[in-house]
Amino acid sequence: MLTLRQVRLAWLLVLPTLLAVVLVAGYPLAQVFYWSFFKADIAFVEPPRFVGLENYLFLLKDPDFRQALWNTLKFTVVSVSLETALGLAIALIVHSNFRGRGLVRTAILIPWAIPTVVSAKMWQWMLHDVYGVINVLGVKLGILSQKVAFLARPELILPAIIAVDVWKTTPFMALLLLAGLQLIPEELYEAASIDGASRWQQFWSITLPLLTPALVVALIFRTLDALRVFDVIFVMSGVNPATRTLAVYNRQTLIDFQDLGYGSAISVAILVIIFVFVVLYMRTLGREALR
Repeated sequence: MLTLRQVRLAWLLVLPTLLAVVLVAGYPLAQVFYWSFFKADIAFVEPPRFVGLENYLFLLKDPDFRQALWNTLKFTVVSVSLETALGLAIALIVHSNFRGRGLVRTAILIPWAIPTVVSAKMWQWMLHDVYGVINVLGVKLGILSQKVAFLARPELILPAIIAVDVWKTTPFMALLLLAGLQLIPEELYEAASIDGASRWQQFWSITLPLLTPALVVALIFRTLDALRVFDVIFVMSGVNPATRTLAVYNRQTLIDFQDLGYGSAISVAILVIIFVFVVLYMRTLGREALR
């Protein structure tokens, strides 16, 4: 049992961090909730007017918000699924014992190390329909019959951006899952081999169950990032309705339209959606996985 003195010391040590969180995150969050109940512009040209739930009611009827929500969900589900599958495959390969393993581990982190804005701009040039290297090589190798405007066709632009995000973020998933794999005792695999279990049986009976905690953490982190994705979308397509996510629409509302009240309501909606996804993960995969 902790003594009263130890409890006080613990609170004293944690207090600076709590104050920093309140100042850095708590106060802005409270301001967002506050302004979401007002009709106001950022420049305060007109006095703010309390409108109650009017912004939230309009949000439910706003077709642009629904389209942005749909784009965000598509981006999140597809990108996180692909990144998890590829990240797990890469982690399993890198975790095995082979010559040059350290070099390979370093190499796979290069896409993740490149700043997102830089990588998004780089891929925007590579996917250009006139001088982009993807089109040039595709036509020369016979993969493409003609040059394709990947970032101009509505049916291709979102898949192209998802592919860029998968290239960029898969190493992050692989790194988290690799850390989880290294915590699994090798003795379990040796015992399973002695009992005659195949590699596939070992994966389903040992690797996957014991990797679940790391997998849950990786999924939560990656899903939170995907639900509030902004940089790669904004750099590669701007405010294109075909790719505009909730974060991009929120920025457009606040900055371009100068609507502080409705923009704050969108911010609250993003927070609620993220919270719902975290709860679903916790309920589905179990709280024990994170202990």
